[in-house]
Amino acid sequence: MNKKERTENSAECIKGMQAINDTMQLLSGKWKFKIVGALMKHGKLRFMDLLREVDGIAAKMLSKELHELEINLLVSRTIMNTKPVTVEYELTKHGQTLERVINEIEAWGLAHRKLIIQPMKK
Repeated sequence: MNKKERTENSAECIKGMQAINDTMQLLSGKWKFKIVGALMKHGKLRFMDLLREVDGIAAKMLSKELHELEINLLVSRTIMNTKPVTVEYELTKHGQTLERVINEIEAWGLAHRKLIIQPMKK
């Protein structure tokens, strides 16, 4: 491998690591994957329905996480003209692109759990 190829490979590696870092920062924390997963599973959900669906999250934290997901174009918020006001959340087209990633993480987690728990039962 010549110097030019090493430089190109290094640049690609740096780009890839930056992309991984961006994704990890965007989806970091305890709640974002669970919120996105709930919206994947159920489609549109009202705030209180999301609060019930994401076990253990506080209303203030849910509001904060939804706001961050909305800023990053993963979730859209629709305010309904009702009394009292109803707010619905759903994944955007961009947010729906996470479905494959989340399904892969779920599959890996199930396989990992099986690998770890099986030896413990023996």
